Amino acid sequence: MMRLTAGNNPEKNRVMILATIKLTINPTRPGHERSSEDVNLVHRQLIRYITLISLGFFLCISFASAVDFKASSPAVTQLKQNIKQRHGQLIPFYDSGAVGLTRDGLIVLRDASVVPLSGRQSVNTLVTAENQDRNALYREIALANNHPEWESNIRSTFAQRWIKWAKPGWWYQQENGSWQKK
Repeated sequence: MMRLTAGNNPEKNRVMILATIKLTINPTRPGHERSSEDVNLVHRQLIRYITLISLGFFLCISFASAVDFKASSPAVTQLKQNIKQRHGQLIPFYDSGAVGLTRDGLIVLRDASVVPLSGRQSVNTLVTAENQDRNALYREIALANNHPEWESNIRSTFAQRWIKWAKPGWWYQQENGSWQKK
């Protein structure tokens, strides 16, 4: 009996899928006869796998279309205002590469050596305040949508948006944790 998954290993999954497709197209190999039951099993597993992939794709699309990222409450309005006001103070640090955008929707002092020792405390204070407001914003938008369980997905979407909106020359963290200059 053939299984279509190899855990979290995408390469093994790809090889198994290709092998399944090959068996489906050419179910016999010299010296290895396949019964019609084996072929039917492979077909059912392939259809199940394609169905699961399609379902996952549509769930992702429906989440993104279901979330109202502009949902408002007094808390959301105040947090957005705080972030907007602080942004002007952070721009020189983004421009110099001292501060970067993380993959989880926050910011971090990425390269302290770019900031004079006398200014590091103020940068750390700005970063801390920004991250507190960003964390609260993600939580409040989830609450405004009446779905607190969506917070991590909202955070992920915002992380992608912050990176998309970053100016050329700003640093952001890739999915694997490495830093990339835009």
